[in-house]
Amino acid sequence: MNMRFLLAALSTLCAGELHAQAPRLVPVGTVRDGTLSFEGRATTGVFTGTTAAVRGEMSGGGSLSEVRGWVDAPVSTLVTGNGHRDKDLNKSLESNLYPTVRFDLTGVMPGAERGDTVDAVLQGRFTIHGVTREASIPVTVVTRPDAIRVRGDTPLSLKDYKIGGLTKLLGTLKMDDKIVVHLDLRFAPAARLDSAMSPPGS
Repeated sequence: MNMRFLLAALSTLCAGELHAQAPRLVPVGTVRDGTLSFEGRATTGVFTGTTAAVRGEMSGGGSLSEVRGWVDAPVSTLVTGNGHRDKDLNKSLESNLYPTVRFDLTGVMPGAERGDTVDAVLQGRFTIHGVTREASIPVTVVTRPDAIRVRGDTPLSLKDYKIGGLTKLLGTLKMDDKIVVHLDLRFAPAARLDSAMSPPGS
């Protein structure tokens, strides 16, 4: 009797451990809302450029590490709160030739997990000003029934993307080539998007 009880207890414990280690399923999703922004520093002080015109998709997968996808935004929609600076920004980024900034996700490295929140590192490629470079972005991923929220920050050098025009007025005004990119996006599961687009009673 004691042996049967011990075997049953071990079986239950092992089952619990396997359940705890089960991968987190991630649905296919599309960007519902969010922002892509950057923080820059110039002679006149720190400023932020932001756009909410972000598109994107994620493939979903049997675990977070299997997810792939992309996000992009039109350069012309970045606003800094200063019209002259916005014009200079578009000129430096040559938005007429390279109209979008884009990140292609090629891998995910999951980290610590706390309830519905997972720390992770997104691995992929930024394409800015016609230049594509490898990048890693530390993020937090929060999974809710109605959306998956991804927030993260990563430093970038504008020189790495061959972006010039950072000095104005004979050198009296200058922007640092080092910026910090911020992303805060919510992906809606495709099933919910399909449901929202279906006519009543369908």
